[in-house]
Amino acid sequence: MSWYLLVKTLHILSATVLFGTGLGIAFFMFRSMWSKDIQQKLYAVQSTVLADYLFTLPAVVVQPVSGAWLVWYLGFDWMSPWLMMTYALYALAGAYWIPVVWIQIQLRKLVEESARTGEQLPVRYHRLFRLWVLLGWPAFTSLVIIFYLMVAKSV
Repeated sequence: MSWYLLVKTLHILSATVLFGTGLGIAFFMFRSMWSKDIQQKLYAVQSTVLADYLFTLPAVVVQPVSGAWLVWYLGFDWMSPWLMMTYALYALAGAYWIPVVWIQIQLRKLVEESARTGEQLPVRYHRLFRLWVLLGWPAFTSLVIIFYLMVAKSV
């Protein structure tokens, strides 16, 4: 197998992992939102934080490294409009993802505390959850547009 095919495969797989993990996390977190069972909420938020560390974080690193190699290898113009948009959208997604991770950790702490004490989830949990949803949309939308740009390779 050539280096090109290996790096391109890694780039596609890491993009799939990044996008797929985001969708999976959103699915389980939304499901837990409407559950009254604190153990379901706990499982969802613990799994979400773990999935971000195990899957999202490595994909976030592999994407720009493999992407830069592909741009270099294929001789694309680093400043072409489609690549400039990709860089900006990736940075935007990251700018939203970082606070989302912090929020997920805070949500996990709040749910763990409620599970341990048997008390209701505090108002802060619901506020943070709404903020998590609000911040997730620009990151998700950015990734969808990046997928389009990678396929179309023009703007």
